[in-house]
Amino acid sequence: MSVLRIINGKVHDPVNNIDGRIKDIFVRDGKIVESVPEDSPTIDASGMVVLPGGVDIHCHIAGHKVNMARKFQPEDHRKDAQLRVGELRSGTGGVVPSTFTTGYRYATLGYTTAMEAAVPPMSARHTLEEFHDTPVIDKGFYVLLANNIFLNQLLEKGRMEEFREAVAWWLNASKAYAIKLVNPGGDEPWKGRKNSNVDQLDQKISGFDLTPRKIIKALIDVSNDLGLPHPAHIHCNNLGHSGNYATTLDTMRTAEGRRVHITHIQFHSYGGKLGEKPTSKAAEIAEYINHHPNITADVGQVMFGNATIMTGDAPLTWLLRNMTHKKWINADTECESGCGILPFAYQGHVYTHALQWAVGLELFLLSKDPWRMVLSTDHPNGGSFENYPRLIRLLMDREFRNEEARKVNQKAIANTKLLDIDREMTMQEIAIITRAGPARILGLTDKGQLGVGADADITIYDENENREEMFNAARYVVKSGNIFIDNHEFREDRHGRIYHVAPDYDPAVEDTLRPFFEDYYTIQFDNYAVDDSYLGDHETVKPYPARFEEAKVSMT
Repeated sequence: MSVLRIINGKVHDPVNNIDGRIKDIFVRDGKIVESVPEDSPTIDASGMVVLPGGVDIHCHIAGHKVNMARKFQPEDHRKDAQLRVGELRSGTGGVVPSTFTTGYRYATLGYTTAMEAAVPPMSARHTLEEFHDTPVIDKGFYVLLANNIFLNQLLEKGRMEEFREAVAWWLNASKAYAIKLVNPGGDEPWKGRKNSNVDQLDQKISGFDLTPRKIIKALIDVSNDLGLPHPAHIHCNNLGHSGNYATTLDTMRTAEGRRVHITHIQFHSYGGKLGEKPTSKAAEIAEYINHHPNITADVGQVMFGNATIMTGDAPLTWLLRNMTHKKWINADTECESGCGILPFAYQGHVYTHALQWAVGLELFLLSKDPWRMVLSTDHPNGGSFENYPRLIRLLMDREFRNEEARKVNQKAIANTKLLDIDREMTMQEIAIITRAGPARILGLTDKGQLGVGADADITIYDENENREEMFNAARYVVKSGNIFIDNHEFREDRHGRIYHVAPDYDPAVEDTLRPFFEDYYTIQFDNYAVDDSYLGDHETVKPYPARFEEAKVSMT
């Protein structure tokens, strides 16, 4: 039995409407409780800020593409070697850290949960194995289904019942948490037919009598019908292209009021004409989301410095490779997905990079509901998660933000409204966009809060007017009720939990799937599904209200 008292701290817990009030927190056996004995171990948090553990809704931290990105950049690791205390084992940092370094560095920032954003089903085992080697943080992953050949064939033939059952089977087989769409309909055809990407939602997909809109609509429908705790997680078509805000708006309209999450939306909020310099359309995107409570988003903020493009949108990476002339990896997965990996660097003097940086900040600051526009850098695509403290300072300190804006390409800044925005986020709003909001969007009701019954994932920071310094290193981190970081020192290793879903499905769909596997896959059908033994410490998350009307009421 483990117990803990945290006393005299300034608590920010938006779920329970606690906004900077001095309040004591009590922990027993990994959960927040009403009280513990006064002689229990105690942390005196006087002069400190107490927050729930951070929740990263979208990052790339495990799986075959991440592992390839690590091996692909030895120059990024040589000066950042790590040694786990008490073990003969080394690791590396850099933009794409090794597994245990990833867990330690998230925890150092006060994060205790992170969700891997894009895994082909065939890579699920590898991803779960890397999860087991990533300490401290809880995690789950989203499975890529929007370019799945078998599913698209069912859609093409209008076999919607079988489509639904097949999606549910794939979620079970891979042990995934949610459905991920990347460049719907554009990636798998591109692998065999260069220049066959799609740029309109009603454009016919090469090789299919099918459109991106039909794929998007079908997967949104299934996600809601199955009652998945997190809605369909969409990387829209035309990422990074001038004028792509129109596609983003069209994608959100396709939801027709149903729950949907648009990821790294900064990369999808550009005006201008294709082939010309982009302009900001953050105001239009933010306005639409402000008026449509069924839409949630994470920003995908660009931060200046080194990054790594790592995406299932292989056509995009090929395009960037031709622009930068840097080394590049294509990592196709048979019948399921493609991937591109490209070392990258965002530079303030470059027009497009400066505009991307400003657009992300605009989206944060123009959003009226921080519960539905949450923090991410699409790690490592927009920059490392280690940039989160600096990003928080940019959002909380207008003077600092404007100083930074004056250092970068001024033509880009002139094409945004950033300098006209006076808003400074409060500590309560930061607690929402980094903790309470992501947890709510994910349907992880025991995360992102400090109410009785919640998971005892707690971060304590020294209060500091310089918010970047404050959030750069937590003084205490409590994970599942145990002190992991104690007065800035690592105390012990922790193994995080894996979250996944297991929706019901008709086993008869396996008779439809088996022949396709025998004809087109290099792995036998009976060897494909991930065994429960791969999960270790895990939790099967219960469904969100399965019918849309119930879900709609809950969201509002």
